[in-house]
Amino acid sequence: MSQDIVILAAGKGSRMKSAFSKVLHKVGGIAMVRRVLATANTLPESKLHLVVGYQGEQVEANCQDFSANVVWQNDPRGTGDALRRVAPFLQENGATLTLYGDVPLIRASTLQKMSALSNPETLVLLTISLDNPTGYGRIVRDEQGHVTAIVEQKDATEPQLAIKEVNTGILLAPNKHLQGWLAELTNNNAQGEYYLTDVIAMAARDGVKIVTVNPENEAEVAGVNDRVQLAALERELQSQQAITLMQNGATLLDPSRIDVRGELLTGNDVVIDVNCVFEGKVTLGSGVEIGPNCHLKNCTVGDNTIIKSNTLIEESDVGQYCDIGPFARLRPGTKLSNKAKIGNFVETKKAIIGEGSKVNHLSYIGDTKMGANVNVGAGTITCNYDGVNKHLTQVADNVFIGSNSSLVAPVQVAEGATIAAGSTITKQVGEKQLAFARARQTNKDNWSKPVKK
Repeated sequence: MSQDIVILAAGKGSRMKSAFSKVLHKVGGIAMVRRVLATANTLPESKLHLVVGYQGEQVEANCQDFSANVVWQNDPRGTGDALRRVAPFLQENGATLTLYGDVPLIRASTLQKMSALSNPETLVLLTISLDNPTGYGRIVRDEQGHVTAIVEQKDATEPQLAIKEVNTGILLAPNKHLQGWLAELTNNNAQGEYYLTDVIAMAARDGVKIVTVNPENEAEVAGVNDRVQLAALERELQSQQAITLMQNGATLLDPSRIDVRGELLTGNDVVIDVNCVFEGKVTLGSGVEIGPNCHLKNCTVGDNTIIKSNTLIEESDVGQYCDIGPFARLRPGTKLSNKAKIGNFVETKKAIIGEGSKVNHLSYIGDTKMGANVNVGAGTITCNYDGVNKHLTQVADNVFIGSNSSLVAPVQVAEGATIAAGSTITKQVGEKQLAFARARQTNKDNWSKPVKK
């Protein structure tokens, strides 16, 4: 059955105390509304509608890749009002699923359960039972257990306030009836708003079957109104992701101290120490070990590579059996071949490092193409920037570069060459040549040290 999916994202969220729309605040490194859209996009035969209002231009710009139909609600007057504005765009047949841009952890599996029950004469309602239902609309049932209405907290009677089963706001209504129900909505209530929940009583009146589905847990339907709630959902998501990683074969030395802000894919027998952060899409091969306090962003790491503590890797490709860190920084464009080594306090950028090559200590290698089995001594830098343009340094296989050397690009070092320690190389070095470029040492006898005046 085809579906329209409406994501409500028009609210200001004043309790966030932010210049940005509430739904653009992130959970797990992804804007809440984008999480909801991505989940909705997994449902087949679905057309997305995004209702925006406060900072709507920002919301639309952040979500344009989903190709949702954007509908404006500049003067929000409730959820029913939002659906009425979308009504002209709804498909004649099928059903409409209503979701919320500030309820980011809703699961596709729950929405699939709802879809499985949908038909032209059935309304599917997502409900949950809470020990403390304060603030939620109560699910009212008749003596036979059939849902007859949803009563909002401010409009509820004392007996209704005692009901534990509450409305999550998520429902799937058949379009055959929904258009008429939306036209009937009134704002005769304590808030003066048009409640989408009023269609439940209309469905019961019209003989439409109302069925309920429950989420797997409360966090799945929890909304965000302030930064405290945002932080609580962040911790919930990180806990869920940690469990998934461990179920997939990764060892987390402390599951409460890992942050995945995007997508982390792991092979078998991966070991991740504490306080590591993963952003964007990160892929770790089998047998990878990551030390504490590392930060990986949009990168791939091959099998059996070891990444030592306090290392940053961003937009880079790392091969198998590499050894990186501690305190290393791989900047965008770095590509390490198998068995390469990047040591402590080494920074690379747009550097291709060949198989088995080593840059062990205190070096900067930028805009460089390096062959296999190269050894780079401590304190070596490639001088890639002339103040205006970047230039390439090319180092062939089996080169030895002595400590404290500077390679001034553009420059080429041929296979098997040796560069003496302390050299500044400004022109090509030939195959198996020894290059040294430093001043002759002079020693003076009986030197008098300066004295403090």
